[in-house]
Amino acid sequence: MSGMVSLHHVSLIVEDTERALAFYTGLLEIESCYRPELSFPGAWLQLGEQQIHLLELPSPDSGVARPDHVGRDRHLAMAVTDLDAVKRRLEQAGISYTSSQSGRLAIFCRDPDGNGVELIG
Repeated sequence: MSGMVSLHHVSLIVEDTERALAFYTGLLEIESCYRPELSFPGAWLQLGEQQIHLLELPSPDSGVARPDHVGRDRHLAMAVTDLDAVKRRLEQAGISYTSSQSGRLAIFCRDPDGNGVELIG
C-alpha cells in the first residue's frame, strides 16, 4: 500500500495574481489562506481540506492551443452547492462556459490565464 490518503493541493500557473484572485476569490468565492514567503508572487486558496496554489510564474504552455471544450483538457474540478448561481455570476462577468458532454450536472470554463475549471452541481 502506498500510504497516500488524499489530494492536498493543485498548483496553477497565473500571469497576474491579483487578476487570478478576482476570479477565484471574487467570482468563485473561494477563501484565501496563509501562503509562506516565497521567491515569486502568488496566493494560496483553501477549498475544504484541499488547497489551490496560484503561482505567478512564466507559463510553459504560453502559445499552446487549448481545446474549445475544457473537459478535454487538463482542468481542476470543484463541487458547488448552487451551480445555477455560479452560472449567473460567470455570465455577468462575461465568462463563457460549456456544459458537460456526459450529461452530468457540470459546466466547464477557463480562468483568466486559460487554466481549465470544471464546476460540478
